[in-house]
Order: sequence, then C-alpha cells, then structure tokens
Amino acid sequence: MDQDIRLQDIIQTRKPHPCGSDTWVVIRTGADIKMKCQGCGRIVMLDRMVFLKRRKKVLQPGPDPMEHREEQQ
Repeated sequence: MDQDIRLQDIIQTRKPHPCGSDTWVVIRTGADIKMKCQGCGRIVMLDRMVFLKRRKKVLQPGPDPMEHREEQQ
C-alpha cells in the first residue's frame, strides 16, 4: 500500500468508530495525521505510522497538490 496521504482523502479504517462509521476525511497531514469522522464529526489525531496501520483503503483521494501548483503558474 502506498504511503501517499493527501488532504481531503476519504479513507476507510479497519475497525469502525464507536459511532458505527468507518469513513474518515483527512484534515491535516505532517508527522501526525488529523482526521474527522464522517459519522459523528469527532476529530482524531494519530501518529503517521499508527494511521498507516489503521487505514484499510482510500475511498476517494483528495486533490493532487502538484496539479494545483501547475494551474497557478
């Protein structure tokens, strides 16, 4: 599995959140990954390695930042 993490990725986790939803949207990247539950709106921050272990798959990738830079030039 590639380790490319983008802002606004919609991901599915291996285990569901206590609210029952297993889909999250990435709202911050860096050494830690901040994501928001699509079911209840809870925001969770995880270490990058923990995030990669808990992520099952990317349901919808976020916008490519390189494409955005090319459009601005």
